[in-house]
Amino acid sequence: MSSDDFELNQNNNEKIFVKKSTFNGLVIGLIVVIGVAAFFAGSYITNLNSNQISEEDLEAAIAKLELKILQNQLPTKQSNLTMKISVDNDPIIGNPDAPITIIEFSDFQCPFCARFYTQTLPLIYEEYIEPGKVKLVFRDYPIQSIHPNAVPAAVASECANEQGKFKEMHDMLFEKQNEWSKQKTADALSLFSQYATKIQLEQEVFDSCLTSGKYIEEIRKDLDDGRDYGVSGTPGFFVGNDQIGYVELMGAQPFDSFKKIIDIQLGL
Repeated sequence: MSSDDFELNQNNNEKIFVKKSTFNGLVIGLIVVIGVAAFFAGSYITNLNSNQISEEDLEAAIAKLELKILQNQLPTKQSNLTMKISVDNDPIIGNPDAPITIIEFSDFQCPFCARFYTQTLPLIYEEYIEPGKVKLVFRDYPIQSIHPNAVPAAVASECANEQGKFKEMHDMLFEKQNEWSKQKTADALSLFSQYATKIQLEQEVFDSCLTSGKYIEEIRKDLDDGRDYGVSGTPGFFVGNDQIGYVELMGAQPFDSFKKIIDIQLGL
């Protein structure tokens, strides 16, 4: 290791070498993040969905109950779905012209958001997103009070989106959640920089974006909108479009909950 390198130790005792110049820039970015922490402090709602339910059997029972309630209450005519939700200018996964939109308010450090990514999103992607029937709009809802690395992760995803690789960073952050979520924020930032290398982003551009804090206001807007729409935990979803309105789904719902709504909205 040269004098220009900085050594970090991960939980698995593997060593990472980061250029001092890169690390110093990331620390500056950390200062920016910490500086806005007071901005977010006190404004987050305790996230029961994300952090406190840990029993698999309990979660499965709740999901089945919610699905049953949904099936009993879901309107059968699209014209009755009047809720209007803004997609803002947030990243899109899928065909932008898809007739149905899933707007997801999510936290990259939330374990239940990762569970949705792992268990439910692949089925939605295969059946609806890939054929062009549905698109996913990702809006940031980082619960900073319990997930201190969530805001930097949201910034990393926005910086990747600048280079047309939001989905790649989105997938990397969820797949590697256990790697970065328990790190100190400075170490998490250096990992995000490494992820950018893996997905072949232009490194200097990404690192400059990551440490600049330029997307803090965009993230705050997503948070404000989410609260206005009644989002009280992550993940939170709204399914529909501007013409027919949106149906709300909260929590890491099973695929069948989405399928029931989407098929009605598509007239299937």
